[in-house]
Amino acid sequence: MAGNVDTLYRQVRAMAAAFEFKPEQRINESELSKTLGVSRTPLREALNRLVAEGLLTSQEGRGFFCRSLDPKQIVHLYELRLAVETEAAMRAVERASDEEIVELNAYMKAVAPDYNSDMSAREIVRLDEEFHLRLAALSQNMELVRTLENINERVRYVRWISMRQKRDITHAAHQSIVESLIARNGVETVKILRNHIEKSTEEATETVRTAFSQLYVPGAE
Repeated sequence: MAGNVDTLYRQVRAMAAAFEFKPEQRINESELSKTLGVSRTPLREALNRLVAEGLLTSQEGRGFFCRSLDPKQIVHLYELRLAVETEAAMRAVERASDEEIVELNAYMKAVAPDYNSDMSAREIVRLDEEFHLRLAALSQNMELVRTLENINERVRYVRWISMRQKRDITHAAHQSIVESLIARNGVETVKILRNHIEKSTEEATETVRTAFSQLYVPGAE
């Protein structure tokens, strides 16, 4: 039973992250349970977990709702991401073994061609998230990693929109971060990481505007 609930939770979480429910839309539990072929009890458990993670909201007596798509909240999430990732990077400089850093560098070399291919923006975001999670894991602090995973879920849709023109820039920044990590230069690692994330923060309002057009007018730019 627990495994089935976890599978359902992951399925609904992916739907929420991708805004398959429109912003602030009330979720019809009966229809969703029929669509997913599950009973209301495990579905409600999954929905409650997603409320706790900030991917959905709930109102007493009214049920569950999709979260809003608010520029200010996205900016706040990017600011939280910046705080989490820069702290993780500093800890990685201090705590990661030489072997772990070599492994991260090897990973970057292996995926480098993908950033210059015809991969979709969604795939590029997947690669980007993977790099940042690998970097955070070198901090040896799983609470930082779990927090970053949650942030990723909550900003993923917006990042799909913003990543369309950034694949080369993204890989170059990642490689620079790895090189500064190899040198155990914490100041430089944080500087590059900060510049990398703050660029997205500055563009958040315009990106959210584009995201709304994509949600309500499919194919709109």
